[in-house]
Formats: sequence, structure tokens, C-alpha cells
Amino acid sequence: MNTVTDPDLFDLEHAALAEATLVFEDAHAPAGIYRLALGELIGHYERLLRETDRLIRRSDRQEREMTVLNQRLQALARSLEYRARHDTLTGVLNRGAVIELSGEMLAGSDMALIVLDLDHFKRINDTYGHPAGDMVLQTVVGHLQSVVPQTGEIGRVGGEEFTVMLPRTTLDDALAIAERMRAAVAAHVFPAPIERNITASFGVSWNDVGTPFENAYGRADEALYIAKRNGRDQVVRARN
Repeated sequence: MNTVTDPDLFDLEHAALAEATLVFEDAHAPAGIYRLALGELIGHYERLLRETDRLIRRSDRQEREMTVLNQRLQALARSLEYRARHDTLTGVLNRGAVIELSGEMLAGSDMALIVLDLDHFKRINDTYGHPAGDMVLQTVVGHLQSVVPQTGEIGRVGGEEFTVMLPRTTLDDALAIAERMRAAVAAHVFPAPIERNITASFGVSWNDVGTPFENAYGRADEALYIAKRNGRDQVVRARN
């Protein structure tokens, strides 16, 4: 059975080289034959140069395209990773990332945990609509970010509920940070259609290294609801 093989890209060059070799080995070949063989070799050599240049340019182009593609893939991977860990509305960490990062922090150090909830936020959505409510959440996050130190992390764990993680922070410092956040939120007068300020209630727990996240969060959340029951717009320390 005959098999068909793909033609060699340089079949013509191989043939010209073989012909020139025969002429070179013939000591009695006339000068014209030498010139003809040399001319053939020059022509094929020039074609090889052009082909090599074309292949190099194509290879460079493909390499550039691969570089651009890799950069796009890396950017997409970073974007997907960011979206998987961050709240789409406010840009802070989402609930899953809060649980994961808090666990990592508590495994290596003590940590203060602040849980805050906007007071009567449902009335904002019901009265002014969800776009106004979204604006409130984004504005509140801006105030939190202006107060929380660089070592801290902010997360949105529910509709209008946020968590602030403060590793290696004393309880007194955490209470002071929570109070500054409360004051910053309460002092802001929102534009139309709301045209008034909105308050938030805070619960703070201090947790030794190795504390499970559920315990740290549960104690801060319990303190938050004590703040709600006591009149809102205040900071309450978690019970030991």
C-alpha cells in the first residue's frame, strides 16, 4: 500500500544543493556549469532567507499574540477572583470572604470583630426605592473606609449589615474605631430624595487567637442587637 507523505518545504533547495554537489565533485565540469549551479544556489538561498524572515516574523507575531492573550487571561482570572470575594455593590469583601479571612486571622493572632447594622434601613428602600438604598450603602462604606486602619478589613455580610475585622487590635482601640465609624455615619446628611441622616448600631467582640469565627461573630452580633434594643445609634461591647 502506497503512503503519501507531506512535501518538504525545502524540497527545491535540497534538489539544488544535490545538483551543486555533483557539479562541485566533477573536477572537469566547465565554468558555465559552475556558474549555473552557483546561480541556482544563490536564488534558493535568497528564498530561504525570505522564508526564514517570514517565519520569524510570524513567530514573533504569534508570540506577541500569545503574550497579549496570557495578559488577558491573567486579568480575567484576577477579575473572577475579585468578584468571587467581593460584594458587587460596595466593593468590600462578601460574606464568604469574611468567614474565610476571619478564620485565617484568628488562626494566627487575636482579633477584634465589629458587626454593624444600619438602623431602619428597610424604610429607606420602601420609601425611596432600592437605588436610594444602594446609594446609602455605598456612602456608608466610604465612611467606614475612612476610619478603618489599613490592617483592618471590611465586609458586607447581609443586606445592610457589615463586619470589620481588626487583627492584633485591643478591645479599647476597637471600641474607639467603632465609635468613630458610628459618628461618621450619623453625621452624614444624605442628598435628595432622602435629605436626612441615617444611623447605625454596632457590636464589638475581642477574641483571642484560636477563637472560632462563629463564636467571635456570634458575640459581636449579640452585642449589636443589645444596641438595637437599647435605642440604636450606639456601640455595645460583647459580653465575655
